[in-house]
Amino acid sequence: MGRTHTTPAPGAMTPLAMAFASCSQYEHGYFTAYRHLAEERPHLILHLGDYQYEYEAGGYELKTGNVRDHRGPETVTLANYRQRYAQYKSDPDLQLAHSAATWVVVWDDHEIDNNWAGEVHEKPEKPQPDFLERRRAAFQAYYENMPLRRAQVPTGLSMRLYRRVQWGDLATFHMLDTRQYRDDQVGNDKSPATDPENRNPARSLTGAEQERWLLDGLHASKARWDLLGQQVMFAPIDYDPSDAAGYNPDAWDGYVGSRDRVMDGWQAAGTRNPVVLTGDVHTHYANDIRRGDAVVASELTATSITSGGDGSADHSEKEKAQLRDNPHIRLLRNQRGYISTRITPETMRADYRVLPYVSKPGAPVQTAASFDIRDGVRGLQQV
Repeated sequence: MGRTHTTPAPGAMTPLAMAFASCSQYEHGYFTAYRHLAEERPHLILHLGDYQYEYEAGGYELKTGNVRDHRGPETVTLANYRQRYAQYKSDPDLQLAHSAATWVVVWDDHEIDNNWAGEVHEKPEKPQPDFLERRRAAFQAYYENMPLRRAQVPTGLSMRLYRRVQWGDLATFHMLDTRQYRDDQVGNDKSPATDPENRNPARSLTGAEQERWLLDGLHASKARWDLLGQQVMFAPIDYDPSDAAGYNPDAWDGYVGSRDRVMDGWQAAGTRNPVVLTGDVHTHYANDIRRGDAVVASELTATSITSGGDGSADHSEKEKAQLRDNPHIRLLRNQRGYISTRITPETMRADYRVLPYVSKPGAPVQTAASFDIRDGVRGLQQV
């Protein structure tokens, strides 16, 4: 049993309460954040990937030890993936979140295999000859267990996950798949990377067909807000704490041509309010997306529900270096939680919700920071 909402009719500017989350590693903590998210009663919940994790028990071990265990081996077969979804969906906090509102979902890597890219599994140096069959099984289980429509039924080795969701004329959600069609990561997927191949314009994160679909959708959009629901960090981030520069090859930084073409698309389409919604990195970020000296869009990055364990409100030395080297980062907060938004014709408000711990159940929730994005004004305004 659950609650859903009929979307407003075309032309309507009905306000929207939308929350989004990512990265819920069952072993790393309790899903209390899902309960708090549900209790806010949003109209819509976006899940931006890593809904479940593929590892065998202890395969992704916290330094402090995992607080609960996966059942079964690392997920490889259809039966394995079905068992893993069944275990996750037995969690009462996750059940409450599903019952509270409609979910719109996209996968990231752990629904299949860590950092997979197209037809390439995580560690090509360690042969996995049945990876495509594993991918097929993972796609099938994902479709069986997630709220998807008939258009997303897997066909052969593929599954068309990218799609659009309209909320009247207030907002269009362009939901992207940044895994299935991407080129392999450069630099052997080691971060921070320095390989200049990331700037090869032929490299693609989305694949040519999905890129055309996105750019065509931006040109056709009549929405006040165009939001990209996707998985990996869009804004460029220097992760090297030294005076050198290093990027994450798994993010858009590894596919600079793809990012440039999306930004070109915003400009060519006259996109009124472009906003990127991101997961993956287990840390809250609020980023101004810049092109040269100009702010061209905003990025809201949700931390994890549990992945990474309790986290801390204090900045580590590496995080202090990130803030120093990346002045477009407006917020960096390594605690667990989610982002809650309120979208009106005039403003998109984003509340960064955090929990002090997930290693035991029942944690309270608070707002670490809030930002407004104002209609027609580029950049984040801290409230």
